[in-house]
Amino acid sequence: MIIKHLNKTPKIHPTSYIAPTATICGDVKIGKESCILFGASIIAEGGRIEIGDNCIILENAVIRSSDKHSTIVGSNTLIGPNAHVVGCTIEDCVFIATGASIFHGAKVGARSEIRINCVVHLRTNIPPDTTIPINWVAVGSPAKFFQPHEHEKIWAIQKPLNFPKFVYGVDRPDKGQTIMPEITKRYSKIFREHKDDVTI
Repeated sequence: MIIKHLNKTPKIHPTSYIAPTATICGDVKIGKESCILFGASIIAEGGRIEIGDNCIILENAVIRSSDKHSTIVGSNTLIGPNAHVVGCTIEDCVFIATGASIFHGAKVGARSEIRINCVVHLRTNIPPDTTIPINWVAVGSPAKFFQPHEHEKIWAIQKPLNFPKFVYGVDRPDKGQTIMPEITKRYSKIFREHKDDVTI
C-alpha cells in the first residue's frame, strides 16, 4: 500500500518491488532494484526516509522517521524480519538480522553486522566493519558492547544520552513522576494526522 501523508507521496524506483501487504507512507524514497516484502512498514512521520539501491527489507520489518529524526538506509543493505529501525543512519552493505532494533540518532558503519535481537541504542556510533553478537546491546559514541544482563553498565552510558529529551523533547521526570501523558498526547496528535492520508 502506497500512502500520501502530509502532502508527501513516496517515490519508488520502477525497478523496485513492493509486496502487496507492505506499507510505504509519506516522505519515502526507495532506490533501484530494492525489495520491500510482505508486512513491512516504512512510515515517514515528518522526517524523511531514504532507502538506497538493492536493499532488502524483509517481512514485518518497521522503518520509521519522526519530525526530528530522519532515517537513511544505504545501498546493498538487508533488514531482517521483525527488525525495528527508527531515526538513524545505516551506511552501505549492512546486515541487520531478525528482531534487531536501531534507535534515534544512531549510526551504523558500512559492512557491519547487527545480529539477531541486538539493540543499538540512541546516539550510538557503530564503526564500519563491526559485528555485534546475538542479543548484545551497543550504546554510546564510540560504542561499547554489553550482554543484555549487564543493565547497570548499559544504563551508566545510556542515562546521560537522555532518551526522553532526545526522542520526545521532554525532560526525564523526577522519581515518582511520569511524562507519559505529555508523550501520548503529543503522539496522538501526530498520528491523528493520518486520518487525512490518501492511498495511491
